[in-house]
Amino acid sequence: MQLQQNTDRIQTTHIGSLPRPYALLDAMKAKYSGQNYDEPAYQKTLRTAIADVVRAQVDCGIDIVTDGEFSKPGFFTYIRERLDGFEARPGMKLQLFQQEVAAFPEYYEQYFKQAMMGGAVISLAPVVCVGPVKYRGEKLVQTDIANVKAAAAAAGVANEHVFLPATAPSGVGKNEYYKSDEEYFHALAAEMGKEYRAIADAGILVQIDDPFLADIFYEPGLDEAQKKRRAEIYVEAINAGLKGIPAERVRFHTCYGINEGPRIHEAALKDIIGYVLDIDAGSYSFEAANPRHEHEYHLFERVKVPEGKVLVPGVVTHASNIVEHPELIAERVIRFARLVGRENVIAGADCGFSSQAMYNTEVHRTVVWEKFKAMRAGADLATRQLWED
Repeated sequence: MQLQQNTDRIQTTHIGSLPRPYALLDAMKAKYSGQNYDEPAYQKTLRTAIADVVRAQVDCGIDIVTDGEFSKPGFFTYIRERLDGFEARPGMKLQLFQQEVAAFPEYYEQYFKQAMMGGAVISLAPVVCVGPVKYRGEKLVQTDIANVKAAAAAAGVANEHVFLPATAPSGVGKNEYYKSDEEYFHALAAEMGKEYRAIADAGILVQIDDPFLADIFYEPGLDEAQKKRRAEIYVEAINAGLKGIPAERVRFHTCYGINEGPRIHEAALKDIIGYVLDIDAGSYSFEAANPRHEHEYHLFERVKVPEGKVLVPGVVTHASNIVEHPELIAERVIRFARLVGRENVIAGADCGFSSQAMYNTEVHRTVVWEKFKAMRAGADLATRQLWED
């Protein structure tokens, strides 16, 4: 058995981001909007919030926990804090989900204002690479590690059941400096690899977040050969960044970047699964609970998952305030377990519940915890069936 596999029960986890408490949001807003703030007081607020959110995960029955991404206002800010060579472009339009937005412009105009970007602590601004990439986040990642490990220890969680997310090279920003995308992504991998190794060396799991892999297959202007090569570059860059890290210390997560919406213009899992399984990780997380993708478990009737690798399908979704029934969650888990083995399925969420620090998350903060409780109940139902058969 490898580190992430189940032994006698279905484990539960999620993708990382959780709604921040209002006290932390207020402190973040002061810090990142240039107001006067007290750094020691801010750090104390952050540590308290992380301790509370880890305890809340444990109380809901989550086995593999994290810090809620509470130190990160969002990945664009995270990039500028931890990497040299980038600048923000507030005036540049975000090119998000172009075909989907073009198909439903009225819906997404409202959606971006009220949901994805409404109530954010800081505004979203694209980042652009304008010089050599260099990692400078050593102190920040060590603070993240110390905070989550302390919170986990206080909640009785062993290090091997703790993870921290980090962005994949593809999620960092647009290139205006390097001669080619391939050169750019490999430069990013070399530097982001320092963060990946710091997390793994601390004895906890590093989760590589890459929602951009799936985007390739609906990106305007790319023919099939270009899509294939872009996906290969993403995988090559991730694996370069992970070089030397045992696969059992790595989780990989991909999703589709949109929460509630029509979501007609998204890749099928069959388009990306081959690339996903080429990544040097011990487990693979993907959306499987929302109605556009739930049927895709059938793919594993013909796709062979490598020996010792674990699937973390979403069995609750981040795209609805409906709390899934535990019996449905159990059915979702069992479908995968029948295909890839009960030891190789961890119950997870489709994606995070607050990828940006925001006051009004799409799934209400009270509903998130009920989803986690339902996931634990569903995993327990599945465990009874799978281990009694």
